[in-house]
Amino acid sequence: MASALKWSAVDRTLQQGVQFIIGIVLARLLCPADYGLIGMIMIFAQLAYVMVESGLGAALLRTKDITETHYNTMFYTNMALSVVMYVALFFLAPFIADFFHQPSLIEISRVTFIAILFNALYLVPYNHINREMDYKSLAKVNFISTVISGGIGIAMAFTGFGVWALVVQQTGYHFFRMIAFYFLTRWKPSALFSWSILKGYIPFSANMLGTTLLTVLFNNIYTFIIGRTYKVDVVGNYTQGYKISETVNFTFVAILGSAYNLFSKIHDQKERLRQYVRSLNQKISIICLPLTLFLTVSAKPLFFILFGEKWLDAVPFFQLLCLANLFVPIYQINVHAINARGYSKTTFMIELFKRAIMLISILCSFYFDLGIYYMLLGYVLACWMAFAISCINTKRHIGVYFKHQFKDMITSVLTAIIIALPCYAASLLIENQYLLFAVEVTIAAMLYILIITTFQKDLLKEVKLLLKGEQQ
Repeated sequence: MASALKWSAVDRTLQQGVQFIIGIVLARLLCPADYGLIGMIMIFAQLAYVMVESGLGAALLRTKDITETHYNTMFYTNMALSVVMYVALFFLAPFIADFFHQPSLIEISRVTFIAILFNALYLVPYNHINREMDYKSLAKVNFISTVISGGIGIAMAFTGFGVWALVVQQTGYHFFRMIAFYFLTRWKPSALFSWSILKGYIPFSANMLGTTLLTVLFNNIYTFIIGRTYKVDVVGNYTQGYKISETVNFTFVAILGSAYNLFSKIHDQKERLRQYVRSLNQKISIICLPLTLFLTVSAKPLFFILFGEKWLDAVPFFQLLCLANLFVPIYQINVHAINARGYSKTTFMIELFKRAIMLISILCSFYFDLGIYYMLLGYVLACWMAFAISCINTKRHIGVYFKHQFKDMITSVLTAIIIALPCYAASLLIENQYLLFAVEVTIAAMLYILIITTFQKDLLKEVKLLLKGEQQ
């Protein structure tokens, strides 16, 4: 677990760090409208990725006695679905462009959607590495793919290709990822396929697919609505705010993806699973809660310094999305534990409830003409309510009571509040954005170090051991 989480953390921190730097350069070279155009079609691409994978990867990880037939069955299923999805989206491109009143989206979407085919080609090698928990190799693949595709994107943006720099970056990332996975794993498909294996995966995979589809659909629904209702610049600002908030959130969630692999291996050892869930809750919350709340408070000087004044309209979007993601890492731990126990239907129902609350807030915002920000407040409420329900179901299926989760997180919550309040006070007193950010970072760092070294000595020691990959 320690080794896996360490390399998973290295992978995601490194990848997101490189993407963040590339994103800063691209944001300074491109305009909000460019990001708006690419943001309009990403919902279709991401839905296609989910449909192609179909929850088979999670089912594969739970398989005890796996054979080449299992891998090849997944490979041919993924490839067949990817071809169907690409052909369908290719012919739907004119309708997508017409819906958003952007004729240029026809060619942009058709090129971007090629990544669906690349993605399907590397899903088996990706799951092979995941099953072995070889996150060192995964880190190499992600780093190489991110650097090469990002470098090409920056070069194109610098030479005036505009939105096409983002298109090539997106497509190139999946292409280079495909090449790297096959180079590392040396896996080759064989003429093997089993309908019985595929049918056996369907009950579990269907719920996983439903959960993921709901997540992708509703994570992108605001871009979809804003793209249809507002100018392309507003879509660009929302897309940038969402992208930066997800840089932090996705890092934590992706690192915790390795937790599902671990939980799957010990899903029949309930007491051990309970201990791991509580241990991860403590370690992750003390990092993610203070950091997320600090970024929420310090968003304006952060965006001003990194991206320039032209992106300040993205700040309110970023702040609301950070608040929505505040408890998401802990929520993911709960969901992974419940899924590992085989209750994927439970997590699907939680996601269904969460999306229902989001949909109600969207309808209310339109009916009462409340605007974008109230829609996002509904998203914050939905995420927090889903987290509370996941805690209830973690008690039911794992035996981790709500009082246990409260005890594991209370220090982290208080730490986040203690850091955020003086940073917010500084924003009311200091107008210079460079000075303000320097003051906020100094305050946050000093308070965090003081609290950790004073009240969390044991946890600090455990985290150090975790990073070293040592047994406790």
